[in-house]
Amino acid sequence: MQEWLAVIVSKIADPWFILGIVGQIAFSCRFLIQWLVSEKAAKSVVPTAFWYFSIGGGICLFVYGVKQAEPIIILGQSVGLFIYARNLYFIKREKRNKKDEAEATKAADVPKIPAE
Repeated sequence: MQEWLAVIVSKIADPWFILGIVGQIAFSCRFLIQWLVSEKAAKSVVPTAFWYFSIGGGICLFVYGVKQAEPIIILGQSVGLFIYARNLYFIKREKRNKKDEAEATKAADVPKIPAE
């Protein structure tokens, strides 16, 4: 146990180890966020923050995997990063479409002044 603890303590000074830990914490926090939002709504909800934490943690873990030459981490995160980015794209597109629809509706409601 002391040997294991000594190895962990020695790694704390390694910036790559810190990056890997930060990535894993961010990646894990996404589920905590999703759970809390779902509990508040009393239904299953995937908030936008879930995808931001996914992509942030995924990038950190991907970079860590490249540095450590871990093909399993690299493969797993590269596929995930595409999915997270695609979901954020869909969310932004939906918000943009709703904004455009609201502006079009507002413009259509403006009474037209008849020409004299």
